[in-house]
Amino acid sequence: MADTRSYQQRTSDQQLPAPQVVIVGGALLVLAGVALLGLENNGWRVSVGALIGGLAGAALYHTSFGFTAAWRRVVTQRRGQGLRAQFLLIALVCLISFPLLQYGSSIGLRTGGFVFPFGVGAAVGAFMFGIGMQLGGGCGSGTLFTVGGGSSRMVITLAFFILGSVIATAHLPYWNSLPQLPAFSLLRDFGVVPALLITLLPLLALAICSVFLEKKQWGELEKSRRTTSFWQGEWGYVLGALVLALVCVLTFVVLQRPWGVTSGFALWGAKFFSALGIPVETWPYWQWQVGAIQRSVFADATSVMNFGILLGALIAAGLAGRFNPIKKISLRDAGTAVVGGLLLGYGARLAYGCNIGAYLGGITSGSIHGWLWLVFAFAGSMFGTRLRYVIGMDPAPINVK
Repeated sequence: MADTRSYQQRTSDQQLPAPQVVIVGGALLVLAGVALLGLENNGWRVSVGALIGGLAGAALYHTSFGFTAAWRRVVTQRRGQGLRAQFLLIALVCLISFPLLQYGSSIGLRTGGFVFPFGVGAAVGAFMFGIGMQLGGGCGSGTLFTVGGGSSRMVITLAFFILGSVIATAHLPYWNSLPQLPAFSLLRDFGVVPALLITLLPLLALAICSVFLEKKQWGELEKSRRTTSFWQGEWGYVLGALVLALVCVLTFVVLQRPWGVTSGFALWGAKFFSALGIPVETWPYWQWQVGAIQRSVFADATSVMNFGILLGALIAAGLAGRFNPIKKISLRDAGTAVVGGLLLGYGARLAYGCNIGAYLGGITSGSIHGWLWLVFAFAGSMFGTRLRYVIGMDPAPINVK
């Protein structure tokens, strides 16, 4: 006799996988070790950064809060739930980061934002990054949490992300010599309240636009994802946005600057090149960072936080009983991971970072470069989405109305 119960009724009866105790215990011990090494090499702020990274990794894993798939779904399916979650995250952080950046020093909380110029090099880099997101299968944070969650293919993406990052540092003098707009801070020029309005109103308008497009295509909005289990199941987007907003605010307070990811990748690559005898210390990008190459990697706050993200995702996967890396990777998947990783790394260095450091960090710092990064990276993502279909990574998209 056919089972006439709803899908949710059937899945609620299924027993959740047992937690992988060895994985969880081992990852917790390593995370504690990373925090202790951070404390030893660069003080309590870096040590706490490892724990903040662990929280970020767990939230990213449980929510699958990647920018890549959300952008692709808007283009191919006109589904905007993931995109609206990103806007919610940005808005929540701005409500705290803008006053903190403007007035924090008066209460002893010194913080600085990411405010950079934006020119030809950054535009090219953001476009390359957008393509790399779709071919590589992840963004900066997405690559880290999927590796931690057990994705074998994303290990390849991460390796070439690192390689592309350090190669780009050799070419930055040329890209930085091209025409660019000066750095522009909404906070500096307008103050907190006008800056918030200038930031939040476009986010609201884009969210409304995504709702209109989704309803036009489907007649109704996709049902909101619900949190099934805090420790083992999938989180709803709202919960994910709230926890990641907490991660961003804690990073502002503890590390005294926005959350960043990809500068750590460039440093890892530079250390590897230096160990091979390649004189990266003579490259203009690294001449003022020779100490970073020579010191322990655990002295670098971004690196330590990245390790925390990996381990946090690993802990979350172990608690969910789902850490099970696939050992076989097709030639096409390996090839797109290599190309995607190189584009991600190279593009991120040209464009001041990835979806976290440039997009999220830029906008929540009140910098115009974060918005410009979004425009060019989204254009690159659209191109990359088309490439996925051409080379057979995805089926043909739906007929968009």
